[in-house]
Amino acid sequence: MTEPYAVPVPKGYRVGVWEVREPIATGAFGSVYAARRAGDAPGRGEGRSRPHAGEPELPRTAALKFLPTGTATPRRLNHLRELIEREVELYRRLRHPRLVRMYETLTVDDPDRPELDGATVLVLERAQGSLSALLTATPRPAAGPALLAQICEGLAQLHGAGWVHGDLKPANVLLMEDGSVRLADFNMAAELEGTHAYTPAFSTPDYTPPELLWTEIGERGRRIRPSADVWAFGVLAHLVLTDSFPLPGATPTARRDAAAAYARGTDELRLSPDLPEAWREIVRGCLTRTHTDRITTDALLRRVEAATGTGHLPFRLPRLRPPRHRLRRLSLAAAAAAIATAALAYGIGVRGDDAPGGGSGGSGATANVSAAAYGAAELRTDRGVPPAYRLLIVETAHDCDQKDVTPVLIAAMLKVESDFDPDLADPANDEYGIARWTPRVLRWWMNEDGTPGETVPHPPFPPAESIPAMGRYLCWIAPRLHEELPGDRRVLIAAAYRRSYRTVNAAGGVPPDVRAYADRVAHYLKEYAPPGKR
Repeated sequence: MTEPYAVPVPKGYRVGVWEVREPIATGAFGSVYAARRAGDAPGRGEGRSRPHAGEPELPRTAALKFLPTGTATPRRLNHLRELIEREVELYRRLRHPRLVRMYETLTVDDPDRPELDGATVLVLERAQGSLSALLTATPRPAAGPALLAQICEGLAQLHGAGWVHGDLKPANVLLMEDGSVRLADFNMAAELEGTHAYTPAFSTPDYTPPELLWTEIGERGRRIRPSADVWAFGVLAHLVLTDSFPLPGATPTARRDAAAAYARGTDELRLSPDLPEAWREIVRGCLTRTHTDRITTDALLRRVEAATGTGHLPFRLPRLRPPRHRLRRLSLAAAAAAIATAALAYGIGVRGDDAPGGGSGGSGATANVSAAAYGAAELRTDRGVPPAYRLLIVETAHDCDQKDVTPVLIAAMLKVESDFDPDLADPANDEYGIARWTPRVLRWWMNEDGTPGETVPHPPFPPAESIPAMGRYLCWIAPRLHEELPGDRRVLIAAAYRRSYRTVNAAGGVPPDVRAYADRVAHYLKEYAPPGKR
């Protein structure tokens, strides 16, 4: 395999009775592979196998989620260990038809492969797709109400057992071959202690209720109630049924600010006119200003069942890989979030955000591999560009009509700016995120329609916001550089991003104070360019 997977596992590798097949997805902390049951003889990668008591015979195929436990910094290992323990604990204790199943856990014992030795492996139910990928392929699926009914059933099962999901979103809803739905990605889930639970200090802003957007984080994490999942369901339902978010804004940051204004009472909730009448009050009941006014999960389930009728019929899952002309019509943020997170719904999350970030999803291998290798003809797949950002990088470049603003340029600049770190914070220079944006500058490039943001945004800046904004700025810079300037135009554009096009024009090329930066960009321009396109 050529992709830079977080946990590279060769095809044919044996773990327990499982034989690894094609890759499904990768994130910052783990990787998921398709697997088939090869027999009862344990493979050389088997360590401690802990099957569930009373579990039926292992299926013929499964998804293996590899989580490294011995190859990271102590801080990262502690965080990862906590996420693993949360997820495994829930899988061990809960058995419900709307929650994805875990068949067993394994610990790899293979000293000859230090990159795998000690890894925890979750053997999970194999899904055919994810809701995230479905929304990308068909933004308003006809089966939307039936899907939502099953998702609501899953929430009711989870809450009834005393747990909160903590990160409900389309990427964490799996679609099975028989048309049924499973909730997935439980590494943010937490068991209730009375009315509250405690989860890590992480959330996906678009699905986080306003009372938690700026909540204080204690030693045990963030306090969360089941009502947070109810809010997320309301957002998800509005998205499924109208292909739009219920709060206005072209970016997650803008929608986060709109949620805050709504919670303060300075703005009203304006639901889409496309929302069916039967669902309007359901969504309103979920999206209340305060958690105390929010509908309970049991009442929500009754309303959803009344709106959809009984006997939710299965649906046929359409082709998940969206055709290119459809991708171009989607907003960059929506397309990137849908495709990247669709590839990551088994909960291995991309660092950062909204999506590529936060947690994540198991669509079929076709959709996932296409996301990881997206734009391979323009951007190499074997030189360390994170798979989760490929679609965002390539489509950002395609949205610019300047020939020198290419996927390779954007990837090279992200590498030099932040080493692809979406959590970068440099307060001394007032720069944040994967593209090192200064907030007061980002304001002018954050909106897709070319208008500046109404207020200066506050970090963190998710990649789905930062990378398209970088592309818009580079596209504006390119025609303003003098034609007679010597050297690689792409390097000059990068230098102007650091200093301004006026400074580059006045210097007659790369200014001396950014020459080292420009040299690094030039290096990665060669590194990331496919053979024959350097």
